[in-house]
Amino acid sequence: MTHRPLPRHRSLARPVGRAALLLATVSAAGLALAGCGNGEEASSAEGTTPAVTSGVQAPIGQPGENGAQESTGTGAAKLTASLINPTGNQIGTAEFATAGDGVQVTVSVRKDSGLSAGFHGVHLHTNGVCENNSTAPTGGAPGAFLSAGGHLQVNGRTEHPSSGDLTSIFITSDGSGELTTTTDMVTVPEITGKSIMIHSGADNFGNIPTRYAPTPDKETLSTGDAGSRAACGVLTAE
Repeated sequence: MTHRPLPRHRSLARPVGRAALLLATVSAAGLALAGCGNGEEASSAEGTTPAVTSGVQAPIGQPGENGAQESTGTGAAKLTASLINPTGNQIGTAEFATAGDGVQVTVSVRKDSGLSAGFHGVHLHTNGVCENNSTAPTGGAPGAFLSAGGHLQVNGRTEHPSSGDLTSIFITSDGSGELTTTTDMVTVPEITGKSIMIHSGADNFGNIPTRYAPTPDKETLSTGDAGSRAACGVLTAE
């Protein structure tokens, strides 16, 4: 009887070992790449660990826990004043509010205010004080509300009308009056803490006809010949 030789079988041990080694190598490479996520670069220095970034970080200069704080803004958008006469009695109110590129002015005078019927000059003055029987900053005899100084000028302005010159208010026979006007000569921040004045007479705004004089004199330009100071109020933020 003739015996046929048994077939030879190749060993699978080596190929399996190579596959396992290849798989382990790929896995290790994957882990190394994973360590470079979130924009972090892998470190080649011995013993170092890549930084870990978690959560959403606030950009530098932006509001956030570690960023710059938001600006809250400065200055108020609205000012008010109580108008008092030289004896200290309140006769009205004034309100100044930002309106576009200008400031809207509202003045209200009560009945029996003591103001005579007709037009009365209204101006903003340099100092935020309403003191009766006071002396002007330039000196001289004391008088009603003189320590409030002259008409307000801002940003180095010297021309007339002054920055603080406003439309006159008309007082009726019962002593009351209302004025609403708008000015772009000042801003609310520029007049905060200043004073508003109602005068005893009308303001001619330096408008002297040439047949009377070549030019208005210094007093007319400075005061509008509006007379004494009849009511005063200090502008404060609400």
